[in-house]
Amino acid sequence: MNKQIFKASATAVILAALFASNAYAAGVAKNVIFFLGDGMGPTVVTASRIYQYGEQGSLKFETLMERTARIKTYSNDAQTTDSAPSMGAYMTGIKANNEVISMSTNTIASGANKPSADTTVTPNVANAVNNCAVGNGSSVPTILELAKASGKAVGAVTTTELTHATPAATYAHICNRNAAFHIAAQLVPNGVGYNSALTKGTDLGVDVLMGGGLNHFTPYNATTNTKGRVDLRDLTAEMTTAGYTFASTKAAMAAAPNTTTKFLGLYSTTSHLEYELDRAAQTTAGAGAGLTQPTLAEMAVKSIKMLKNNPNGFFLMVEGGRIDHALHNTNAKRALVDTIAFDDAIAAAIAEIKLTDPTLANTLIVVTADHDHTMTFNGYGKIGNPILDINRSYSAGNPESTDKNGVNYTTLVFGNGPNRLNVARTPLSTATVTADNYLQEAGVRTAAGSETHGGGDVMLFATGAGAQSFKGTMENTQVFNIIKNALGI
Repeated sequence: MNKQIFKASATAVILAALFASNAYAAGVAKNVIFFLGDGMGPTVVTASRIYQYGEQGSLKFETLMERTARIKTYSNDAQTTDSAPSMGAYMTGIKANNEVISMSTNTIASGANKPSADTTVTPNVANAVNNCAVGNGSSVPTILELAKASGKAVGAVTTTELTHATPAATYAHICNRNAAFHIAAQLVPNGVGYNSALTKGTDLGVDVLMGGGLNHFTPYNATTNTKGRVDLRDLTAEMTTAGYTFASTKAAMAAAPNTTTKFLGLYSTTSHLEYELDRAAQTTAGAGAGLTQPTLAEMAVKSIKMLKNNPNGFFLMVEGGRIDHALHNTNAKRALVDTIAFDDAIAAAIAEIKLTDPTLANTLIVVTADHDHTMTFNGYGKIGNPILDINRSYSAGNPESTDKNGVNYTTLVFGNGPNRLNVARTPLSTATVTADNYLQEAGVRTAAGSETHGGGDVMLFATGAGAQSFKGTMENTQVFNIIKNALGI
C-alpha cells in the first residue's frame, strides 16, 4: 500500500474512533452523582488509606473506580484556589476569581463588594442583602440548574453549612462566598432573591437539600438565634409552604417517606455538622450530635432514594466538607477520619444506585477534590508504622527519625500552620501525636485555623456511563463539559 494512503487511512481510523467515543459519551448518563472531598489532595488520600487499611489496602472508592485523571485547580486570579471558584469551575466550566460563586470571570470579590462575615451578626447588620454591585459580573449556568431545566431531579448534600462555598456553587450565584444569608434566599421558590434558574415549568427549587447552618434560614432572636436572619424571614417555613418536607434531625430524615420529592434537612443550629471523629464518639456515649446528626453516608443514600422517584433521572452533589476544615486546623486525625466517612458514603451511594442500575449503565459517578492542602508525607518510615505517629525508620532496629538536632518528628507535617514553635523543638511522644486534638507541626507559622490550601493538582476517579472521557491531566473546567455531555443537556 502507498505510504500516503496508509497514513490517510490510519488517520481516518483514529478520527472515526474519536468521534465514536464522543458519540458514545453524549447523553449516556441518566443520573450523575458528583462526590467532592473538600481539600482531599493526593497526600490526604494516601494517608487516609494507610490509616484505615494499611499500605497494601485501598480506599473503597479506589477499588470502585476504573477511570482516573489529574486535575489542575488554579483559579482565574490565583495559583492557589479557594473552594468557591474551584467548585464553580466543576459546576459551570468557567474559571472565576477567588471567593466568587458561579459567576463570570470578570466578577470581582474584593473591596466594597465584599460583605462582612456572618460570624458576628447583630440586628444592625444587613446580613440578608446581596452585596454584589450592579454590573459586577453575571451569573453563569450550573450543571445542577441545567439538569433541573432538562426535567431531572437535583440535590446537594454536605457536611458543611448548606450555604458554604461548595454546595452554594451548585445552586447559587454571588460575588462573594461570605454572603450566606443571600445564598440561602436563592433556594426559596418564588421568595425574595429566589434563583429562578432552579425551575422546570411549575416544578420549582432544588429537590433535595441537606447540610448544616440552620441559622441562615431562620429569624434573628436575641436569646435563641443570635446568628439568625436580621430580615426576620423564616426560610424553612417558606420552603415548607412551597411543598418541602423539613427535617432538623437524623430521626426526622429517616421518617420522611422515600417518595418525598421536595426535602430540606438542616442538622445543626449554627455552623457545620460535627467532625466524624466527634460525632462517632458522641454516638458511642449516647448523647449529642452523634444521635441527632446523620452520617454523610446516611444523607447520601436517603437523597438517592428520593431523587430516584424522577423517571428522567437526577444530578446529586455530595460533599465531604469537613476534611478541609480539619486540615486548616492542621489536625490530621480528624481530616483522615472524615475522609474515611466520605469514602464510606461513596460506597453506600453506589450500592444504593446499583439496586436499580446494577452495572451503572445509566449512572456516572465522579469522585474528586476541589484543591490540595499543605500536608506532606515525611521521612523514611517503615512499613506498618502508624501514619499519625512518630516517624520510625525502615533501617535496622527501626530508630525514630530525627531532625538536625536529634529531635524526633511525625510522618505527617504541614507546610504552614499554627503549630510552629518559636523555641527549639522538643522530643515528641506517641501518646501526644496520636491524640485526637494534636496539631501537626508546620514549617511556616500562621494564625490558628489558617493553614492554607495547596496549589497542587488533585485526583479524579470515575466509573459508569461516560466515565471513559476522564483521562490524563485536565483543567477543572473540562469536568463540567464531560458531565454536561454525558447527561445530554
